[in-house]
Parts: sequence; structure tokens; C-alpha cells
Amino acid sequence: MGSRMLIGWKERVDLPELDLLGIPAKIDTGARTSVLHCQYMKLVWKGKKRFVEFIPLDAPETPAKDPFILPFHSERTIRNSFGQEENRYVVKTQIRLGNQLFPIELSLRDRSGMEFPMLLGRSFLRTRFVVDVAKANVAEKSQ
Repeated sequence: MGSRMLIGWKERVDLPELDLLGIPAKIDTGARTSVLHCQYMKLVWKGKKRFVEFIPLDAPETPAKDPFILPFHSERTIRNSFGQEENRYVVKTQIRLGNQLFPIELSLRDRSGMEFPMLLGRSFLRTRFVVDVAKANVAEKSQ
């Protein structure tokens, strides 16, 4: 295991740059990309730079309904769990898992009706974590 952090099949995570705490996240080793549920996403230009304007999660978890704006990182074609391809905006931010901060790339998608508003995919998990599928919320207990 080395220096890899042990996590369970689901964890609660924070996105401190977005002031979002305790987000339920499913650990999804079958997904390549991590994803955050957003109810609104729009590409905007400020001068010559592109940004993504978005409202993450649904009320009452979102402290404010004003959109967040992060620099546009990329737009990717991602195959969803039903095998359909869709284009998604990708932003970079930081995630807190347990008591550690990590950089993360998040694709933004409307996940209404899904049990978990966030999935952590293997691009984020690789080289950092070992997943124990028999356990849940291991990272918050190890603080």
C-alpha cells in the first residue's frame, strides 16, 4: 500500500474553493473522469479568456444560488454509464479527502436523480488511493 490513502466505496469530500463541504461522493473505478453534479453550466468569455459558469449541486446543499466561475480547462467527449457519448466542460479545482488537499479535474454534468452528486474516477484515484469496497467513509474516520 505504501503511501496510498485507504478509502471506502463512498466518501464525503469538500471542495474548499467552492465553499462546498461534506459532498457525498461515490468511488467509481470504472469511470475515467471525476464528475460533479451541476444544475446549470455555461461557457463564458471574459476578454480573450474562457471560463465556465456553473451552479453545483441542488438546494439546500448549495449555500448560494449565484453561479461559480472557474477558468475553462477543456471540453471532453465522455462516455456515460449508458454508453452514450456527451461533451462536458472540465474545470480544475481542489478537493479535500480526509485531511488532505488534492488537485482534481472535474467534468460538470446534470446528475439529477442520481444517488451521488459526485463520482471520483480512476484518473484522480490512480497512484493516490487504495479502495476497500467493504467500507464506507474511511477517510473522514482517519482524521
